[in-house]
Amino acid sequence: MKTSTARREPRPPGKRYAELATGFLAWKAFDYALYPFVIWKLGPWASGAIMTLLSLVFCLFLLRLYDRLGRNWLGLEFVKLCGATKAPRAGGGHWLVSRGDGVAFVVLSVKYDPFITTAYLRCDAYTGRNGRDWTIFLASWLAANGLWIAVCYGGVSVLRILF
Repeated sequence: MKTSTARREPRPPGKRYAELATGFLAWKAFDYALYPFVIWKLGPWASGAIMTLLSLVFCLFLLRLYDRLGRNWLGLEFVKLCGATKAPRAGGGHWLVSRGDGVAFVVLSVKYDPFITTAYLRCDAYTGRNGRDWTIFLASWLAANGLWIAVCYGGVSVLRILF
């Protein structure tokens, strides 16, 4: 894990909340507004290709930003540390850490995205990606986008039937 000898000033809570809210809204807007809209307009095949490529660019950008900032703004490094030290854990982190990498891969790929899956499953924090990380990233990218295309297309199809 990369450590710094320079002491960082604590961020004001307002800045931290703004940072988290911006990331959350961008992620939700992409998954729950843009993705279904494009599938509604273009159908599953063309929009699936477009949105899968956009997802690739977006997740790669987030991984690079996460590494460059060197900040644990997702809390993933803390969850991994708790799993490595067998410290008491709270919330879903305990369940996920205790199940192993295979279960974590499936759960994180389905619930979140390739960025979070890769950031959680890589061995070292903030060090770029190695071959294992690329394999995890690409497998998660294909699985997550395939599932999301099916879910969005199903939802759009149901809405077309109802309205």
